[in-house]
Amino acid sequence: MSSKMIPYGKQDISQQDIDTVIQVLKSDWLTQGPQVPLFEQTLATKCSVGYGIAVNSATSALHIANLALGVGKNDVVWTSPITFVATANSALYCGANVDFVDIDLNSGNMSVKALQEKLLWAKQHNCLPKVVIPVHLAGQSCDMEAIYALSKEYDFSLIEDASHAVGGEYQGMSVGCCQYSDITIFSFHPVKIITSAEGGMALTNDAELAKRMKLFRSHGITSNNNEMTEPSHGPWYYQQISLGFNYRMTDLQAALGLSQLSRIDEFVDKRNALAKVYDVAFSGSSIRVLSPVENRISAYHLYLILLPDVNKEKHKQAIVTLREQGICAHVHYIPVHLQPYYQQLGFKAGDYPIAEQYYQRVISLPLFPKLTLKEQLYIIEQVKNLI
Repeated sequence: MSSKMIPYGKQDISQQDIDTVIQVLKSDWLTQGPQVPLFEQTLATKCSVGYGIAVNSATSALHIANLALGVGKNDVVWTSPITFVATANSALYCGANVDFVDIDLNSGNMSVKALQEKLLWAKQHNCLPKVVIPVHLAGQSCDMEAIYALSKEYDFSLIEDASHAVGGEYQGMSVGCCQYSDITIFSFHPVKIITSAEGGMALTNDAELAKRMKLFRSHGITSNNNEMTEPSHGPWYYQQISLGFNYRMTDLQAALGLSQLSRIDEFVDKRNALAKVYDVAFSGSSIRVLSPVENRISAYHLYLILLPDVNKEKHKQAIVTLREQGICAHVHYIPVHLQPYYQQLGFKAGDYPIAEQYYQRVISLPLFPKLTLKEQLYIIEQVKNLI
């Protein structure tokens, strides 16, 4: 192998992507032009959902999703400890109190059993969540039907953090259709399934939630006569009717996202094919693979393995060794409750033991559409040598 590091993820930019962005640069619109609503409509149609609200990041999408659902001071929001910090932070931005639900080690996703037990306890102690945010780790959907059933029993709203999962399926339906949730969030960061350089989108079937999120992404400003407190002063007139943010996506980003979206099936198929090579290579070994269950198609943003031993030093050494061999092995993720900021909020080691066990064993291996078979076989050889 060459001395160049094999990254854990990488964007795949085509000439069509470049040409599409150049066309926008030559057009009259760079920021809020026709590409943004076209990207929203195209992805919403792809996911069989009513509305798409494009924003400048998935973090922004999570924030306005919480706001649209009325999350505010002292409300309670639960999510998974195995996620990027943005999932939990988005609720803190709203003044809410965050708590976590431990994971299922087989998938890395939120454990339905742990959720059920925690809800029962919370009901008895009068501290049920207003919103629960399941995270589709690595591109595989959580068991949304079961979680949705609990949401109806215990009266909470659901945001799917599907930042990893655009292009994935659950029960034969596209992730993002919101059959079992109020809002779904996608990310278009460069290492995700498709990219808009930076960007995200919130999807929903609820017209009122869509309206609120559009308002929050754009300073809380409206030019709609029906939403104003008095008749318009003229064609220039607008009103700020709530406190919003500058979370808008540009036409440049949307154009890139649209072009990438035309290849999403190709990307997901390629990622699944690469994952299959890993699956076969590690079958029968002591390496544990987080594989999709029967009724789900993972988008495979990440390929995750668990080492056989729960040993902090062995885990660290394995990743260091792989990096020394030119393989950018990584960890997704450090449990959020172990972050210093969250420990200041009262969380401590031992609160979510399965998430902590997962953290001591997990390694993310390189997975992206242009990963070559030669590179992949080299990665497999080096990982097997570790064991």
